[in-house]
Amino acid sequence: MQKITVSGQNGYEILIQSGLISRAGEFVRKVSKAQKALIVSDDTVFSLYGKTVKTSLEAENFKVSSFVFKAGEASKNLNTVTEMINALCKAELTRADIVVALGGGVVGDMAGFASAIYLRGIDFVQIPTSLLAQVDSSVGGKTGCDLPFGKNLVGAFHNPLLVLIDPETLNTLPDRYKKDGIGEIVKCGCIRSASLFEKLENCEDFESIKSEAIFECVDIKRKVVENDFTEKGERMHLNFGHTLAHAIEKYENYVGLAHGEAVAVGMVKITKSAERLGYTNKGTAERIEALLKRFGLPVSFNAPTKELTEIMLHDKKRNSGGINLVLLKEIGDSFTLCCRTEKLQEFFSEVE
Repeated sequence: MQKITVSGQNGYEILIQSGLISRAGEFVRKVSKAQKALIVSDDTVFSLYGKTVKTSLEAENFKVSSFVFKAGEASKNLNTVTEMINALCKAELTRADIVVALGGGVVGDMAGFASAIYLRGIDFVQIPTSLLAQVDSSVGGKTGCDLPFGKNLVGAFHNPLLVLIDPETLNTLPDRYKKDGIGEIVKCGCIRSASLFEKLENCEDFESIKSEAIFECVDIKRKVVENDFTEKGERMHLNFGHTLAHAIEKYENYVGLAHGEAVAVGMVKITKSAERLGYTNKGTAERIEALLKRFGLPVSFNAPTKELTEIMLHDKKRNSGGINLVLLKEIGDSFTLCCRTEKLQEFFSEVE
């Protein structure tokens, strides 16, 4: 078993091992004295793993109930969070009890947010079942949901008590969502690890480096969030490609490109812009584009730049002076640039 420890206030462990999901109750019991547990999941994941996790928790004397919602980003809203909190009330969970988030990023973000605000905060455990959630969203304590104005505009920083990553759950992922997660892995290489990026370029196939890539991405994020938990500086770099990605997702009302696909487009387009303006070494965008294409990810998106930039102005990374864009000097070396709001459309407009 691989173990990564996130230190600091309310630190926690991330455990990575095949078959771990069937032993979830054993590891949750080691960190919690709770009597009750509410499993939060979507209808797709719960049909695959709900019974396994429920049985495992009950074997450790948890009284288990569940809340299941319709899978997809379209469910990631305050209405679903309210329904989730009502389920917590009906199950009569106390501050001593626990929420178990079983699913991808949508499940983890909302279950974590509900846990952060119910009774002013109760414990929750992350059991991420998608590649994107395993390498990114389950780690770092960011929770929340979308608003009509944009993605993740409401939320809280609330660390999980434990993260259990079982790579075998990826075997039930549709191929599209395996690729979706690879988009976030490429992002990690872009911002912090030229060696990881090169491994992705040189591997025979992703399966041959899957476990190694998951571990390295989690460890990269662990280092970043330990240094900057509330995203005042270094943690912003994890949003490389995301400002445009979130705008694309909102433009399509969260029923078009998946998150990792939108991030892929965002990384290519912002790097082309940064190269044109002299911030990024020439050829960087070409390498990113070639790698993303190799794994079947999109690298372009057809929509009016004016409309996308208007959506970007609602991004949570905006400040009074402009919006913080994450750029690369080269692969593995990222930095932030505050782009004045009136210059944002110009920044992106000349990129094919």
